[in-house]
Amino acid sequence: MAFPKYDSYKDSGVDWLGEIPEDWQIIRAKYVLKEVDERSKTGKEELLSVSHLTGVTPRNEKNVNMFLAEDYSGSKLCQPNDIVVNTMWAWMGALGVSPVEGIVSSSYGVYRPNDTVFPKFLDNLLRTSIYIAEYNRRSTGVHSSRLRLYPDKFLDIPLLLPPLNEQERISEFIDNTTAEIDEAIAKKQRLIELLQEQKAILINQAVTKGLNPKAPMRDSGVEWLGEIPEHWKKIKLKYFIDLLSGFAFKSSSYSMSNEDIPLLRGININPRTIKWDETVYWPKEKVNKFENYLLEENDIVIGMDRPWISSGIRIARIKYCDLPCLLLQRVARIRAIKPLTQAYLELILNSKSFHSYFEPMLTGISVPHISPEQIKIFETYIPDEFEQNIICNFVEQMSRNFDIAKRQEEKKINILEELKSILIAEAVTGKIKV
Repeated sequence: MAFPKYDSYKDSGVDWLGEIPEDWQIIRAKYVLKEVDERSKTGKEELLSVSHLTGVTPRNEKNVNMFLAEDYSGSKLCQPNDIVVNTMWAWMGALGVSPVEGIVSSSYGVYRPNDTVFPKFLDNLLRTSIYIAEYNRRSTGVHSSRLRLYPDKFLDIPLLLPPLNEQERISEFIDNTTAEIDEAIAKKQRLIELLQEQKAILINQAVTKGLNPKAPMRDSGVEWLGEIPEHWKKIKLKYFIDLLSGFAFKSSSYSMSNEDIPLLRGININPRTIKWDETVYWPKEKVNKFENYLLEENDIVIGMDRPWISSGIRIARIKYCDLPCLLLQRVARIRAIKPLTQAYLELILNSKSFHSYFEPMLTGISVPHISPEQIKIFETYIPDEFEQNIICNFVEQMSRNFDIAKRQEEKKINILEELKSILIAEAVTGKIKV
């Protein structure tokens, strides 16, 4: 896309803003925004979330499993078009214009714009990378986890403002242009979902029907399992797995030093992936008492609280790069006992069959969880070890093909997201004329 420039530019007087269109102004935020501190008496208003990813949105549009307090009275009220700043995470860009009346944390900043600014323009401006970098510079604290953007620092930020009618025109251009980009992104995200669905179908087909379409079949006697190959053997997992529940390490003894041993918590387990972005540690000198809870490469782990999320079952395999780490309570470690192989066990636990087994147990429970005993009494059918290996090799190869296609679509989405960010930034900073 090619857009014209403005006829003339001038020095903004602000290093990080550079040159700006001749008729645009630089105005300190305190002259167009007023801090407000109105409180909810009941806490019954719409609960809002303030994120660096989505700006200000109703909490019910977020993950339904997230923590909710019992009482929100005393929370800060905000009106439509108010600027809400997540004081703790502003340095990452957690702020934006509220689309509705609602309540937010009492520690957040709420600012009401006057009639010289168009709210949508301000929302786009304040969430550009150059402004986020400025919040970072103005936030104070001894560590990134404790940085705060306080009102005096935020209100002193210079705002780049074109005439009001031009703010509206730029906002309309952004809405129209980004809608087209969002539509393209949505199509690619749906394609990724379809790839994931096809991959799940492939895995379930392999672990319930095998790879030979001509093999004689028999009724399994289980509704969600259907027919299975005649020669497969019925098993109950408890006789073919070694399952260990994590230890209740005392939180008072946790360490924050990455020189110590990471504790694997449920929060670290995503479907097929271990994520260490939120990590606590156990002191090295205390590990010798808990060697039984040290994990090994290829161990399978399952988060027993909220085991099923939108992207799948929270089951993953421990890799060499995850070690050393210790098993914390509410997480189970599972190892296969022959003739069941570890690779085939992983397929079973990631299958639709396993999900269909425990899903009814979670229905209607406020904090869904699965117990070690429920895992152990799961019944399924398996082939001999030789056929297990053939199935695992086939699934691994096909999964690799699906994953390559998924990464290609994710790369295209990243390019579109970057294009969208560049267009917004150049429009609201006057680098292009719309």
